[in-house]
Amino acid sequence: MSFEDLKLIEPILRALKTEGYTTPTPIQEQAIPIILQNRDLLGCAQTGTGKTAAFAIPILQLLYQDRLQHKEQKTIKALILTPTRELAIQIDESFAAYGKHTGLKHMVIFGGVSQNPQTDALRRGVDILVATPGRLLDLMNQRFVHLEHIRMLVLDEADRMLDMGFVHDVKKIIAKVPAKRQTLFFSATMPNEIQQLANTILTKPEKVEVTPVSSTADTIQQALFYVEKSDKKSLLLHVLKDKAIKNALVFTRTKHGADKVVKDLVRVGITAEAIHGNKSQNARQRALSNFKNRTTRVLIATDIAARGIDIDELTHVINYELPNIPETYVHRIGRTGRAGLNGIALSFCDEEEIEFLQDIHKLIGKQIPVEEAHPYPMSPQSIVAKAAGGAKKGSGGGGHNSGGPKRGRGFGNANRGGASGLSGARSGSRDRRR
Repeated sequence: MSFEDLKLIEPILRALKTEGYTTPTPIQEQAIPIILQNRDLLGCAQTGTGKTAAFAIPILQLLYQDRLQHKEQKTIKALILTPTRELAIQIDESFAAYGKHTGLKHMVIFGGVSQNPQTDALRRGVDILVATPGRLLDLMNQRFVHLEHIRMLVLDEADRMLDMGFVHDVKKIIAKVPAKRQTLFFSATMPNEIQQLANTILTKPEKVEVTPVSSTADTIQQALFYVEKSDKKSLLLHVLKDKAIKNALVFTRTKHGADKVVKDLVRVGITAEAIHGNKSQNARQRALSNFKNRTTRVLIATDIAARGIDIDELTHVINYELPNIPETYVHRIGRTGRAGLNGIALSFCDEEEIEFLQDIHKLIGKQIPVEEAHPYPMSPQSIVAKAAGGAKKGSGGGGHNSGGPKRGRGFGNANRGGASGLSGARSGSRDRRR
């Protein structure tokens, strides 16, 4: 199927051609026709599946066609709510790319920067508003934003909004939006709380689910390193000695931890920057830009910033610290292995994190192959004892018997036919699922 087969209008098709898009992804193929029929939609999709285009393209088409029939009004007609500044900026950039020939006005608002440029743009009039909940509520309370003309509402990354405590803000915003509207709801995972929220705001929705809930993409080859907490810095430096790793996105659980890793890497001559909530918006955008253009080899991020990081041909994701929420693991490693390319996800696990690992194994339905041939292994006794303790608590499967090859492997060449040595680990995992 091509984008022409989706009955898209010429201005959008021309923009897609400029962007090099010819074939829609599965979620685009399924979602675009539903949205163009003005139906509510519940989309369950991993990061990297193309869901931004799945809602941005039909929104642009519907608003463009409506403007041809009616006099242009300087009112907000479509609202996209998303949890982080980075993701909001990315979505706004998508509207700019796909809608460049439509004449529709769009803008993004988020906190952490002066509101004056945002309020000036709002006064001039906008058709499509992309916003984070906190800043949007603030500007609504100051009466800079009015939502009574909203016809299309999008909640993107709804599960992340729940994790970040935004649900109450979202409900306040929805209460100000007309009841008669089209609502599009997207979430990478569908826990009970998210399903309940969807039930309250959607009307007879069509459901699109392009991948199993909470699964990891087959294009991502995973490896696990058991390591003492005190040896993680040395292990990271050891891994990054591999010159085949052109760029790496490294995750920590805390902002302080991210800054510390940057110092450790810079001290030995590895270009690295951090991106997290304590950084100014300009600093975050500069770090992201430097990483995209390969000026910086390693970007260290906290989870709050992760959703908006969309890097072409990102070869490696490294979990310096495992997340304590298993779904977050799926979101993190989904930054690589995008657009059909292969990617590699390496995870460091210390003794305190074994219970987190067990929850991740349970969620993704397979165990991450263990890499034992590295200079800083954790003692097998620690692994077995901790895993056994977690199992007694009912924390799920996991532990040391994760299968996968036990030999040394290279972790480069992610997008050149797969990581050397890791394809065997992947097929081993697939066999166990059978």
